[in-house]
Amino acid sequence: MSDFKIVTVLVTHTILTSKITRNSLMDCKQVARQIKILQIGSNKFIAFLKCNKMAQTPRGKVYVVGVGMTKFFKPGTGDDYPELAKEAVTKALSDANISYDRIQQACVGYVYGDSTCGQRALYEVGMSGIPIINVNNNCSTGSTALYIGKELVEGGLCDCVLALGFEKMARGSLTSKFDDRTNPMDKHVLVLSNRHGFAAAPVAAQFFGSAGREHMEKYGTKPEHFAKIAYKNHKHSTNNPYSQFRDEYTLDQILKSPVVYEPLTKLQCCPTSDGAAAAILASENFVRAHKLEGQAVEIVGMEMATDVPSAFSENSSLKMVGFDMTRNAANKLFQKARLQPSEVDVVELHDCFSTNELITYEALGLCGIGKGSELVDSGNNTYGGKYVVNPSGGLISKGHPLGATGIAQCAELCWQLRNAAGPRQVQNAKLALQHNIGLGGAVVVALYKLGFQNQASSNSDKITLPKEMMKLKSSKFFEKALSLMSVAEDILDKRIKGSVKLRVADNNSDFVGVGSLSVDKGKISVSFDPDAKADCIISLNDSVLFDILNKKTTFEKAFFAGKLQVKGNIGFLTRFMSMKNTLLAKL
Repeated sequence: MSDFKIVTVLVTHTILTSKITRNSLMDCKQVARQIKILQIGSNKFIAFLKCNKMAQTPRGKVYVVGVGMTKFFKPGTGDDYPELAKEAVTKALSDANISYDRIQQACVGYVYGDSTCGQRALYEVGMSGIPIINVNNNCSTGSTALYIGKELVEGGLCDCVLALGFEKMARGSLTSKFDDRTNPMDKHVLVLSNRHGFAAAPVAAQFFGSAGREHMEKYGTKPEHFAKIAYKNHKHSTNNPYSQFRDEYTLDQILKSPVVYEPLTKLQCCPTSDGAAAAILASENFVRAHKLEGQAVEIVGMEMATDVPSAFSENSSLKMVGFDMTRNAANKLFQKARLQPSEVDVVELHDCFSTNELITYEALGLCGIGKGSELVDSGNNTYGGKYVVNPSGGLISKGHPLGATGIAQCAELCWQLRNAAGPRQVQNAKLALQHNIGLGGAVVVALYKLGFQNQASSNSDKITLPKEMMKLKSSKFFEKALSLMSVAEDILDKRIKGSVKLRVADNNSDFVGVGSLSVDKGKISVSFDPDAKADCIISLNDSVLFDILNKKTTFEKAFFAGKLQVKGNIGFLTRFMSMKNTLLAKL
């Protein structure tokens, strides 16, 4: 083959496989001049593109470096949205140990509110003049804000982006706010009417209840399967201080609660809620520059999809509520990430109704189509099973402030991967899956993992805060301290060896929380065994420790005031406490 033919083949291949169109090329000779042909042996050639326009620039990795949220609560019983947003953002900034002036852009999601509520909310945090993008995508609004933020960082346009979601909702079921124009759910209502008729019940419950009925008709699923999902999520919520509801119910109580729309009963439906959540997304350069490797959670992949024709053309409520768009997004996500659903450890998915959780198992590939009921019966959707689904309690118990939900899911999964989820911690959680859907429609699915495995705490896959210690006011600081183990090891004098025990007495009961730290060769191990031996023991009340951690007083002042007692090797304690100021700044 002549050199001219070889160049022609290579140029043709370049045109067909690169982003450059034929119209953008002057002629083949210009392209050929930018290709260097190397002859290897007699007939083997390699083409190297020299033109920058032809180079395929890889997209950068994106990390979640800080998360924060408010407790979700019944509409109208708490703060307004600017205060909620401020709390969530302040927590996320504190988690990332950065100031607001490091944020380059913000994506703010909410469904109910006037234009530019995002600006009004963030002005409570700071007025730095950054671009603020307001997002509304129904129930997937929060994850859509995350998706846009991820695209900004991944595409190299920003190094640090804030994703914020909040909602201040009206009490009662969701209703349409505009009756003088086409309703975006008109096609959904038509499918519902054709499939099971239209009833005097909340329309969202009818959509997802009808999908549940169709699943029962096609695959033999029973009402008890949906009720078991609600039972699980209510039980999970008892360990989540951010959850709107934290009550546990029996399966019988769930089945006998008032019927909303068969097969759904009241305790299988998510409530309306107020609340906010925030996440800070950053590039790898930003993570390394700010030494956040120990807590950075990588977004392995994130896909967004909308409805396809089958949503309305097949007279299927399963398809109408987004089964196919979820399946399409999930397939694309796992294919790009070169992972399998079976590799997932923990899942936060959109259980607006118990029926939707079951059908989403199938759409995400956690089980085969029609096998959702078998997954429920096997117990492989909770602790001790293959997956733990909705350890936060899900929308059913945690609540569903539309704009905040997707980002709250992200926060929960970050805590799980950092081993900072306290008593709801999923053991050895390495890969996390998120699913957030909004009818109308849009779905976002994402995979997360720890971004820098070798720099995460050597103790992080073993230790969780005991459930009984959650009653202490200072418990959240214990949880945060566990997530900062790698930071402590980085600043610890490698020559220090010994152990210290902290005894914290509850002010309102006889309970005493005990935690021990052992140090050897620059590594720290943690134990909550009250009988563990220690070189030094510190004893104080919960309120005193809470004030110390909130910087209202210091260890030294508390000691000299007689509010803190120390026994044992004071010399070791002095050397160990040399790193306390650095850690307290991060707490």
